[in-house]
Amino acid sequence: MNSPLAAWHQAISAKDATALDTLLADNAVFHSPVVHSPQVGKDVTKMYLSAAFHVLANDSFHYVREVVDGQNAVLEFVVEVDGVTVNGVDMIHWDENGKIADFKVMLRPYKAINLIKDKMRAMLESL
Repeated sequence: MNSPLAAWHQAISAKDATALDTLLADNAVFHSPVVHSPQVGKDVTKMYLSAAFHVLANDSFHYVREVVDGQNAVLEFVVEVDGVTVNGVDMIHWDENGKIADFKVMLRPYKAINLIKDKMRAMLESL
């Protein structure tokens, strides 16, 4: 069986948001870079991550650095969206069953935050 991190990388590489059904814990929590409160539950976490797959998982998306410690990973990524270079960090915690229990995203620079906020809003409204 793949490690949880390998399964995450496989889903990203394949741009396969349906993989979230098996990757997420029922009580998963998503922390958005622009939404004030944590989003709690598998369904809402899947909704945000699915939208992010559509907005960010283009051919330029790639992880440039990984720091892994037990059930935690910090993955730095770079992607170009509409001519803007977006630099971000995915902070992921897996539970004892290898399911994503907590997912936090941070973005920079400010111009990228506004662009991604607008694109995510449009994608979430279309779901």
